[in-house]
Amino acid sequence: MRSNKKTNTRTPALAVGLIAAAALGAGAWRAVDHGAVATRALPPVPAQTAPAATVANPPLPQQPPAGTESSAEAAASVPLEGAEPTEDVAGEARRNPISFARQAGLHRAKDPLRLASSAAVVMDPASGNVLYAKNESAVLPIASLTKLMTALIVTEGKLPMDEMLTITDEDVDRERNSRSRLRVGTTLTRGEALHLALMSSENRAAHALGRTFPGGLSQFVQAMNNRARLLGMRDTTFVDPTGLSNRNQSTARDVATLTSTAAKNRLLRDYSTTPQHQVVLGGRKLQYLNSNRLVRNAAWDIELQKTGYIVEAGQCVAMFTKVGGDEVVMVLLDASDKGSRSADAQRLKRWVSARDGDPQALAAARLPAAGS
Repeated sequence: MRSNKKTNTRTPALAVGLIAAAALGAGAWRAVDHGAVATRALPPVPAQTAPAATVANPPLPQQPPAGTESSAEAAASVPLEGAEPTEDVAGEARRNPISFARQAGLHRAKDPLRLASSAAVVMDPASGNVLYAKNESAVLPIASLTKLMTALIVTEGKLPMDEMLTITDEDVDRERNSRSRLRVGTTLTRGEALHLALMSSENRAAHALGRTFPGGLSQFVQAMNNRARLLGMRDTTFVDPTGLSNRNQSTARDVATLTSTAAKNRLLRDYSTTPQHQVVLGGRKLQYLNSNRLVRNAAWDIELQKTGYIVEAGQCVAMFTKVGGDEVVMVLLDASDKGSRSADAQRLKRWVSARDGDPQALAAARLPAAGS
């Protein structure tokens, strides 16, 4: 995305997160089993002040215009994730609509696979060992990867999946104006809301899941943060169940931990990897497609996944997948577009294959990946 070269401004939370990432050596890649080849320190992040006024964010690129919802595939294949500028960074999101990671130059960190994403992790879920990493400790917005924790809290809370929920005005995103086909007044089961939130990143469904939690939305968000602490996700903060706020922040390493935990739940695996799903709501038949095109790719064996996007986070994905019979967790944060996100995932898959004894896979992993 383009920058208009105006003076950048960021929230104190952003500055703290990026400074912490630099202090942790976030501007480095490492392949644990092959030895680190190089490290690259990040430049210091200058202290900056927040803008005084909040303004509306411009429409996001690559999103269908309003009124295209009548096309089921066009509406459902695009993640229903908006671009909400939260509080102090609203002006910055309008003036400089690039991700936090790219503002800090994290995407320039060199790694042997030439990943386009600013941060990445491949983890062995059995041991918790990180096998490959790029800027894995950088604290960044994670967009709708947040919904993995939302789903975990809902299922661990043993709430009845057949209980009917009603979409209310509280569930409407008034800041980013993100798209949703769940009209105010729509009723659906908690299980259906969870299904749509995971496979198609339905924001109103995710918000309704948090709002109807015992004690309300504030208790739900507190439960999300408490669960993160129990999982050892020390660099993670949640402020809502959707991921629309850029203050939902984490690291690639922490997201890998969350993904590994969520993958132990059969319902979350099934719901997150449904290729397509038809639901009848209020007499309307709605067709939803999975927001991750790789679940429809026969070359992949994905057991759990979640995509995410807001301007401040870039394109993100977390996956629990099998490669050559081995289970691995892959996390990519801040790819510039969906194509580069998929290409980076293909490179990591080839790299894992090389570790499993395919002599051609490592060389292939270093080549530009074909679009997928």
